[in-house]
Amino acid sequence: MALLINVGHGGWMTDAEIAETVRAHDPGADVRPLAEPGDLSDVTMLAVSKLNPDLPSRLPNLKLVQKLGAGVETIVRHPALPDHVRVTRLKPEAPAREIAEWFLTYILNAQRQGDRYRRQQVQADWSPTAPLVTSETVVGVLGLGHIGGHTARLLGQLGFQVHGWSRSPKSLPDVTCHHGQYALPAMLGGCDHVCAILPSTPETTGFFDAQRLAAMKPGSQLLNAGRGDLIDETALLQALDGGTPGHAVLDVVSQEPLPADNPLWQHSSVTITPHVSGWHLGDALKDVAENLRRLIAGEALLHEVDRARGY
Repeated sequence: MALLINVGHGGWMTDAEIAETVRAHDPGADVRPLAEPGDLSDVTMLAVSKLNPDLPSRLPNLKLVQKLGAGVETIVRHPALPDHVRVTRLKPEAPAREIAEWFLTYILNAQRQGDRYRRQQVQADWSPTAPLVTSETVVGVLGLGHIGGHTARLLGQLGFQVHGWSRSPKSLPDVTCHHGQYALPAMLGGCDHVCAILPSTPETTGFFDAQRLAAMKPGSQLLNAGRGDLIDETALLQALDGGTPGHAVLDVVSQEPLPADNPLWQHSSVTITPHVSGWHLGDALKDVAENLRRLIAGEALLHEVDRARGY
Protein backbone atom coordinates (compact mmCIF):
# COMPACT_ATOMS: atom_id res chain seq x y z
CA MET A 1 0.00 0.00 0.00
CA ALA A 2 1.71 3.15 -1.25
CA LEU A 3 1.32 6.88 -0.63
CA LEU A 4 1.57 9.10 -3.72
CA ILE A 5 2.53 12.77 -3.26
CA ASN A 6 1.31 15.41 -5.72
CA VAL A 7 1.18 19.01 -4.49
CA GLY A 8 -0.62 19.97 -7.69
CA HIS A 9 0.69 23.52 -8.07
CA GLY A 10 3.92 25.50 -7.96
CA GLY A 11 5.16 28.16 -5.59
CA TRP A 12 5.31 25.96 -2.47
CA MET A 13 7.01 22.75 -1.33
CA THR A 14 7.79 20.16 -4.00
CA ASP A 15 6.49 16.60 -4.16
CA ALA A 16 10.00 15.31 -3.45
CA GLU A 17 10.45 17.52 -0.37
CA ILE A 18 7.17 16.36 1.12
CA ALA A 19 7.91 12.72 0.32
CA GLU A 20 11.30 12.98 2.01
CA THR A 21 9.76 14.52 5.14
CA VAL A 22 7.01 11.91 5.36
CA ARG A 23 9.60 9.11 5.00
CA ALA A 24 11.57 10.66 7.87
CA HIS A 25 8.53 10.16 10.10
CA ASP A 26 8.08 6.56 8.90
CA PRO A 27 11.23 5.20 7.23
CA GLY A 28 9.52 1.97 6.24
CA ALA A 29 6.62 3.61 4.39
CA ASP A 30 6.24 3.35 0.62
CA VAL A 31 6.07 7.06 -0.29
CA ARG A 32 6.38 8.17 -3.91
CA PRO A 33 6.45 11.59 -5.58
CA LEU A 34 4.36 11.80 -8.74
CA ALA A 35 7.51 12.03 -10.86
CA GLU A 36 8.45 8.50 -9.71
CA PRO A 37 5.05 6.87 -9.21
CA GLY A 38 5.89 3.22 -9.88
CA ASP A 39 2.89 0.96 -10.37
CA LEU A 40 -0.15 3.19 -9.74
CA SER A 41 -2.25 0.19 -8.75
CA ASP A 42 -0.17 0.07 -5.54
CA VAL A 43 -1.38 3.53 -4.49
CA THR A 44 -4.07 3.52 -1.81
CA MET A 45 -3.45 7.01 -0.42
CA LEU A 46 -2.87 10.30 -2.22
CA ALA A 47 -1.57 13.48 -0.55
CA VAL A 48 -2.28 16.74 -2.39
CA SER A 49 -2.58 20.46 -1.98
CA LYS A 50 -4.62 20.75 -5.19
CA LEU A 51 -6.27 17.64 -6.63
CA ASN A 52 -5.68 17.63 -10.36
CA PRO A 53 -8.64 16.62 -12.56
CA ASP A 54 -7.29 13.43 -14.11
CA LEU A 55 -5.44 11.90 -11.16
CA PRO A 56 -8.23 9.94 -9.39
CA SER A 57 -9.06 7.99 -12.55
CA ARG A 58 -5.44 6.80 -12.73
CA LEU A 59 -5.53 5.30 -9.23
CA PRO A 60 -7.81 2.25 -9.30
CA ASN A 61 -7.20 1.28 -5.65
CA LEU A 62 -7.35 4.74 -4.08
CA LYS A 63 -8.96 4.73 -0.63
CA LEU A 64 -7.89 8.06 0.90
CA VAL A 65 -7.04 11.60 -0.20
CA GLN A 66 -5.03 13.53 2.36
CA LYS A 67 -5.19 17.32 1.97
CA LEU A 68 -1.89 19.03 2.74
CA GLY A 69 -3.75 21.86 4.43
CA ALA A 70 -7.18 22.70 5.82
CA GLY A 71 -9.55 23.62 2.97
CA VAL A 72 -11.05 20.56 1.29
CA GLU A 73 -13.92 21.94 -0.80
CA THR A 74 -12.29 21.21 -4.17
CA ILE A 75 -11.58 17.63 -3.07
CA VAL A 76 -14.94 16.65 -1.57
CA ARG A 77 -16.69 18.12 -4.62
CA HIS A 78 -14.24 16.68 -7.15
CA PRO A 79 -16.36 15.08 -9.91
CA ALA A 80 -13.86 12.29 -10.57
CA LEU A 81 -13.41 11.23 -6.94
CA PRO A 82 -15.48 8.10 -6.18
CA ASP A 83 -17.87 8.27 -3.23
CA HIS A 84 -16.05 5.54 -1.31
CA VAL A 85 -12.75 7.48 -1.18
CA ARG A 86 -12.24 9.06 2.22
CA VAL A 87 -10.80 12.55 2.77
CA THR A 88 -8.63 13.85 5.60
CA ARG A 89 -7.04 17.22 6.22
CA LEU A 90 -4.29 18.68 8.39
CA LYS A 91 -4.78 20.76 11.51
CA PRO A 92 -1.23 21.98 12.16
CA GLU A 93 -0.39 24.64 14.71
CA ALA A 94 2.20 26.47 12.60
CA PRO A 95 -0.03 27.76 9.76
CA ALA A 96 -2.91 28.44 12.17
CA ARG A 97 -0.58 30.76 14.06
CA GLU A 98 0.66 32.29 10.81
CA ILE A 99 -2.89 32.98 9.61
CA ALA A 100 -3.71 34.63 12.94
CA GLU A 101 -0.58 36.77 12.50
CA TRP A 102 -1.70 37.68 8.96
CA PHE A 103 -4.97 39.03 10.31
CA LEU A 104 -3.11 40.87 13.05
CA THR A 105 -0.70 42.43 10.53
CA TYR A 106 -3.44 44.17 8.56
CA ILE A 107 -5.47 45.09 11.62
CA LEU A 108 -2.43 46.76 13.19
CA ASN A 109 -1.65 48.46 9.88
CA ALA A 110 -5.08 50.08 10.02
CA GLN A 111 -4.76 50.88 13.72
CA ARG A 112 -1.43 52.64 13.15
CA GLN A 113 -2.56 54.52 10.00
CA GLY A 114 -0.09 52.65 7.78
CA ASP A 115 -1.87 53.30 4.47
CA ARG A 116 -2.30 56.99 5.29
CA TYR A 117 1.41 57.42 5.97
CA ARG A 118 2.40 55.59 2.77
CA ARG A 119 0.26 58.04 0.80
CA GLN A 120 1.70 60.99 2.72
CA GLN A 121 5.27 59.84 2.10
CA VAL A 122 4.71 60.11 -1.65
CA GLN A 123 3.69 63.74 -1.10
CA ALA A 124 6.45 64.44 1.45
CA ASP A 125 3.60 65.30 3.82
CA TRP A 126 4.48 65.28 7.54
CA SER A 127 1.00 65.19 9.11
CA PRO A 128 0.73 63.13 12.31
CA THR A 129 -2.55 61.33 13.00
CA ALA A 130 -3.46 59.60 16.25
CA PRO A 131 -3.46 55.79 16.11
CA LEU A 132 -6.69 54.03 16.99
CA VAL A 133 -7.06 52.67 20.51
CA THR A 134 -6.83 48.89 20.74
CA SER A 135 -9.15 48.54 23.72
CA GLU A 136 -11.83 50.52 21.86
CA THR A 137 -11.53 48.49 18.64
CA VAL A 138 -14.01 45.69 17.96
CA VAL A 139 -12.86 42.73 15.86
CA GLY A 140 -15.21 40.04 14.61
CA VAL A 141 -14.00 36.53 13.82
CA LEU A 142 -16.29 34.46 11.61
CA GLY A 143 -15.54 30.78 12.09
CA LEU A 144 -14.31 29.60 15.48
CA GLY A 145 -12.66 26.34 14.55
CA HIS A 146 -8.95 25.53 14.70
CA ILE A 147 -7.72 28.64 12.87
CA GLY A 148 -10.47 30.98 14.04
CA GLY A 149 -9.82 29.98 17.62
CA HIS A 150 -6.14 30.87 17.27
CA THR A 151 -7.05 34.22 15.73
CA ALA A 152 -9.65 35.14 18.34
CA ARG A 153 -7.35 34.22 21.22
CA LEU A 154 -4.40 36.17 19.81
CA LEU A 155 -6.47 39.31 19.27
CA GLY A 156 -8.04 38.98 22.70
CA GLN A 157 -4.65 38.64 24.36
CA LEU A 158 -3.60 41.93 22.76
CA GLY A 159 -6.59 43.75 24.20
CA PHE A 160 -9.00 44.01 21.27
CA GLN A 161 -12.72 43.57 21.91
CA VAL A 162 -13.23 40.25 20.14
CA HIS A 163 -16.58 38.93 18.97
CA GLY A 164 -16.81 35.48 17.41
CA TRP A 165 -19.51 33.98 15.21
CA SER A 166 -20.19 30.37 14.32
CA ARG A 167 -23.07 28.34 12.97
CA SER A 168 -23.59 26.54 16.29
CA PRO A 169 -22.88 27.73 19.86
CA LYS A 170 -19.23 28.03 20.90
CA SER A 171 -17.50 29.31 24.00
CA LEU A 172 -14.01 30.84 24.06
CA PRO A 173 -12.29 32.73 26.90
CA ASP A 174 -12.38 36.53 26.47
CA VAL A 175 -14.46 36.24 23.29
CA THR A 176 -18.09 37.33 23.04
CA CYS A 177 -19.56 34.47 21.05
CA HIS A 178 -22.58 34.65 18.74
CA HIS A 179 -24.17 31.95 16.64
CA GLY A 180 -26.84 31.51 14.01
CA GLN A 181 -27.93 33.66 11.08
CA TYR A 182 -30.08 36.03 13.14
CA ALA A 183 -27.13 37.17 15.27
CA LEU A 184 -24.92 38.04 12.32
CA PRO A 185 -26.20 41.45 11.06
CA ALA A 186 -25.96 43.15 14.45
CA MET A 187 -22.50 41.74 15.03
CA LEU A 188 -21.25 42.86 11.61
CA GLY A 189 -22.60 46.34 12.24
CA GLY A 190 -20.57 46.71 15.41
CA CYS A 191 -17.17 45.50 14.18
CA ASP A 192 -14.29 47.70 13.04
CA HIS A 193 -12.60 44.66 11.49
CA VAL A 194 -14.18 41.41 10.34
CA CYS A 195 -11.95 38.35 9.91
CA ALA A 196 -13.48 35.67 7.67
CA ILE A 197 -12.19 32.13 8.34
CA LEU A 198 -15.17 30.07 7.27
CA PRO A 199 -14.90 26.84 5.24
CA SER A 200 -16.30 26.63 1.74
CA THR A 201 -19.64 24.81 1.78
CA PRO A 202 -22.89 25.26 -0.18
CA GLU A 203 -24.12 27.39 2.74
CA THR A 204 -21.09 29.72 2.76
CA THR A 205 -20.60 30.24 -0.98
CA GLY A 206 -21.29 33.94 -1.58
CA PHE A 207 -21.66 34.40 2.19
CA PHE A 208 -20.68 38.06 1.90
CA ASP A 209 -23.31 39.16 -0.58
CA ALA A 210 -24.62 42.69 -1.05
CA GLN A 211 -26.94 42.40 1.94
CA ARG A 212 -24.27 41.24 4.40
CA LEU A 213 -21.74 43.74 3.11
CA ALA A 214 -24.31 46.50 3.64
CA ALA A 215 -24.75 45.32 7.23
CA MET A 216 -21.11 46.06 8.02
CA LYS A 217 -19.98 49.19 9.82
CA PRO A 218 -19.18 52.08 7.43
CA GLY A 219 -15.43 52.41 7.03
CA SER A 220 -14.74 48.98 8.53
CA GLN A 221 -12.26 46.47 7.17
CA LEU A 222 -13.10 43.00 5.81
CA LEU A 223 -10.26 40.48 5.86
CA ASN A 224 -10.58 37.09 4.18
CA ALA A 225 -8.17 34.22 4.74
CA GLY A 226 -10.89 31.58 4.63
CA ARG A 227 -11.92 30.55 1.13
CA GLY A 228 -12.14 32.65 -2.00
CA ASP A 229 -15.79 31.90 -2.71
CA LEU A 230 -17.00 33.37 0.60
CA ILE A 231 -17.24 36.82 -1.01
CA ASP A 232 -19.35 37.96 -3.95
CA GLU A 233 -16.55 40.00 -5.51
CA THR A 234 -18.82 42.06 -7.76
CA ALA A 235 -20.91 43.04 -4.74
CA LEU A 236 -17.73 43.76 -2.79
CA LEU A 237 -16.44 46.23 -5.38
CA GLN A 238 -19.77 48.06 -5.37
CA ALA A 239 -19.84 48.08 -1.57
CA LEU A 240 -16.30 49.46 -1.34
CA ASP A 241 -17.24 52.26 -3.73
CA GLY A 242 -19.90 53.23 -1.19
CA GLY A 243 -17.56 52.97 1.79
CA THR A 244 -19.26 50.03 3.52
CA PRO A 245 -16.93 48.34 4.17
CA GLY A 246 -14.14 50.85 3.76
CA HIS A 247 -11.38 48.39 2.90
CA ALA A 248 -10.87 44.72 2.05
CA VAL A 249 -7.77 42.60 2.56
CA LEU A 250 -7.92 39.39 0.53
CA ASP A 251 -5.52 36.48 0.81
CA VAL A 252 -7.92 34.23 -1.12
CA VAL A 253 -10.04 35.04 -4.16
CA SER A 254 -12.52 33.19 -6.34
CA GLN A 255 -9.98 32.52 -9.11
CA GLU A 256 -6.34 31.86 -8.26
CA PRO A 257 -4.02 33.14 -9.55
CA LEU A 258 -6.10 36.31 -9.85
CA PRO A 259 -6.20 37.35 -13.55
CA ALA A 260 -4.28 40.52 -14.34
CA ASP A 261 -7.40 42.23 -15.69
CA ASN A 262 -9.47 41.59 -12.56
CA PRO A 263 -10.63 44.96 -11.13
CA LEU A 264 -9.70 43.88 -7.60
CA TRP A 265 -6.05 44.54 -8.47
CA GLN A 266 -6.63 48.21 -9.22
CA HIS A 267 -9.21 49.16 -6.61
CA SER A 268 -7.79 51.66 -4.12
CA SER A 269 -9.64 50.05 -1.23
CA VAL A 270 -8.40 46.50 -1.81
CA THR A 271 -5.18 44.89 -0.57
CA ILE A 272 -4.28 41.51 -2.07
CA THR A 273 -1.82 38.90 -0.87
CA PRO A 274 -1.30 35.75 -3.00
CA HIS A 275 -2.68 33.04 -0.68
CA VAL A 276 0.28 33.21 1.69
CA SER A 277 -1.35 33.75 5.10
CA GLY A 278 -0.51 30.21 6.25
CA TRP A 279 2.66 28.78 4.72
CA HIS A 280 4.72 26.51 6.96
CA LEU A 281 3.43 23.11 8.07
CA GLY A 282 5.68 22.70 11.09
CA ASP A 283 5.62 19.04 12.11
CA ALA A 284 2.19 18.39 10.56
CA LEU A 285 3.53 15.97 7.95
CA LYS A 286 3.89 13.42 10.72
CA ASP A 287 0.08 13.17 10.56
CA VAL A 288 0.34 12.19 6.89
CA ALA A 289 2.65 9.32 7.81
CA GLU A 290 0.35 8.39 10.70
CA ASN A 291 -2.73 8.34 8.46
CA LEU A 292 -0.96 6.01 6.05
CA ARG A 293 -0.18 3.69 8.96
CA ARG A 294 -3.76 3.88 10.22
CA LEU A 295 -5.20 3.26 6.75
CA ILE A 296 -3.10 0.12 6.40
CA ALA A 297 -4.04 -1.02 9.94
CA GLY A 298 -7.75 -0.27 9.51
CA GLU A 299 -7.76 2.25 12.37
CA ALA A 300 -9.64 5.54 12.72
CA LEU A 301 -8.02 8.34 10.69
CA LEU A 302 -6.79 11.69 11.94
CA HIS A 303 -8.91 14.72 10.97
CA GLU A 304 -11.29 12.89 8.67
CA VAL A 305 -13.71 15.08 6.72
CA ASP A 306 -17.44 14.51 6.41
CA ARG A 307 -17.74 14.67 2.63
CA ALA A 308 -21.47 15.46 2.83
CA ARG A 309 -20.91 18.50 5.06
CA GLY A 310 -17.76 19.54 3.28
CA TYR A 311 -15.53 19.92 6.34
